[in-house]
Amino acid sequence: MNTLLEQHPSVDTIESVDTIEDTVDAAENTVDDSAPDTTPEVDTTPEADATPTFAELGLASQLVSALDELGYETPSPIQAAAIGPLIAGRDLLGQAATGTGKTAAFALPMLQRLADGRASRDRGAKPFGLVLAPTRELAMQVGEAIAKYGSVLGATVATVYGGAPIGPQLGRLRRGVDVVVATPGRAIDLINRGALSLDAIEVAVLDEADEMLDMGFVEDIETILGATPRDRQTVLFSATMPGRIQSLARTHLSDPADIRIKKEATPEGEAPKVRQTAYHVPRSHVTIALGRVLEMEQPTAAIVFCRTRADVDAVTETLTSRGLRAEALHGGMDQEHRTRVVERLRAGRTELLVATDVAARGLDIDSLTHVVNHDVPSSPESYVHRIGRVGRAGREGVAITLVTPGSVRHLRNIERLIGASVPSAPVPTPHDLRTVRLARTALALREQVGQDSDAKPSDGVDELVLDLARDHDLASVAAAAIRLARAGTSVPDDEIEIPEVRSRGGRDRGPDTRGPRRDRDGRPGGGARGQGARPPKAGTTRLFVSAGRASGVRPQDIVGALANESRLSGRDIGAIQIHERHALVEVPEHAAEDVLRSLRGATTLKGRKANVRRDRDGAGA
Repeated sequence: MNTLLEQHPSVDTIESVDTIEDTVDAAENTVDDSAPDTTPEVDTTPEADATPTFAELGLASQLVSALDELGYETPSPIQAAAIGPLIAGRDLLGQAATGTGKTAAFALPMLQRLADGRASRDRGAKPFGLVLAPTRELAMQVGEAIAKYGSVLGATVATVYGGAPIGPQLGRLRRGVDVVVATPGRAIDLINRGALSLDAIEVAVLDEADEMLDMGFVEDIETILGATPRDRQTVLFSATMPGRIQSLARTHLSDPADIRIKKEATPEGEAPKVRQTAYHVPRSHVTIALGRVLEMEQPTAAIVFCRTRADVDAVTETLTSRGLRAEALHGGMDQEHRTRVVERLRAGRTELLVATDVAARGLDIDSLTHVVNHDVPSSPESYVHRIGRVGRAGREGVAITLVTPGSVRHLRNIERLIGASVPSAPVPTPHDLRTVRLARTALALREQVGQDSDAKPSDGVDELVLDLARDHDLASVAAAAIRLARAGTSVPDDEIEIPEVRSRGGRDRGPDTRGPRRDRDGRPGGGARGQGARPPKAGTTRLFVSAGRASGVRPQDIVGALANESRLSGRDIGAIQIHERHALVEVPEHAAEDVLRSLRGATTLKGRKANVRRDRDGAGA
């Protein structure tokens, strides 16, 4: 019997990106997530033998018939718990993992409310429902699902997002739609153009709200909800429930139904066993350190989590150059390719899956032995979700985290949440690599000798060795053979000594002891362009924007401007550093010229023109 989950394959194609550089102060948009969640968890998971049907939840017969035609009969736990209160008109605060059916949980009641009021709505009327999603991929999936569910009602849906031409989206809105699914940045742009009117919205949904806040969209969300009627029905779904999500709910939800879907209980004796290790490393050496750690660990199957799509590609290339079997997974790939990548990992034909956080959501791989954080997640709950993928069914799993000086505070928040410190270990040295490689070579030779003694091969090798032994010592012949076999197994980075990063007084300091760096405006923590500033990440180039804090520019303003005017999506945009009178932003190297052509050297930020060009001191990596 099927359950109505999200209407897409098991490989989640959503992708998130934290575009704000660790050194950028984002405190104005957040509250302390380390504060304990005082809201009791509500066990709303229905008993297996008491799960209602969709008809019993109060859905209209048209929608029930549509679901029957799609082959679904039984609601998932979040649907069983949420649909009733939403049909009754209550606001709702819901927590459930991605892939559990949240889209149907809010879409079906929205469509029913639309159908009930359809007689009073004119064709081409203003939008009735609004769904905000953090990424283009999620917006597209939600829009497709709502259109599928609502086809029996003749519901019209428009999906609008950045990184795509705005003209067709404007035309779609002008023709009139019932439901708009939007990313926050594009919604703000359309509101400012007068193309998106929200004064008739009756249902507003924030989907994956924690992701939107992580991406810096809190002010945009406030603006968008402020443009909707106060008596609207508001629905907020989040995979995690940190303090800032609860603060957002208290501000915009009225007496909401609070639904938390508990995780399935782990059978006794099968509690996760996860060995957690943190490696403190300078930012410029993170990927080198990653390659060494993975070579020492030799995982059977691992997911390496990266922050952006560009990071995924760069890390995959680096690991492959070390001879590791690594494949990338992100939203820039078509669904068929993503499915093949995951199946190769499940089948053991590849050992490393390098992915963005949300691109890997929903993946359930029983053979997974390692989870690796190339970047420390800014949300402690995300860390817990990641490491929960390993150590199942009584097996031991491994969680590895690479910690740069700028991300130590994230690690401290994680340790507060889990109630324990994450043990640190030194990054493997060139000597460590040589030692472990020799040990593995010795083991392989012993196994080969044992096999050869059981069945004498007739390949001429024994005769060759005997011939060489006439002129050379056998030990010298064997050593030369081993060196010849191992030639080419090392990579240039293997001889680099990675500077040690120490933690003093709760703050990590790298090998540079000359004191805090300052940006060209004299502010600490920056590093002026080209004067101590770190180089852009591999595969990216840095653009200079002639507007900064003095103009009120925020990272999300830059993301929105670049995504709206060029073919970049928000996930393509890397680290952003905001200084007093300028900003620096990393974009994929291959797309830099296209971005500059699209902007024609300038863009509008906070109502003012700002020049954009390649940064002279950080143009490439």
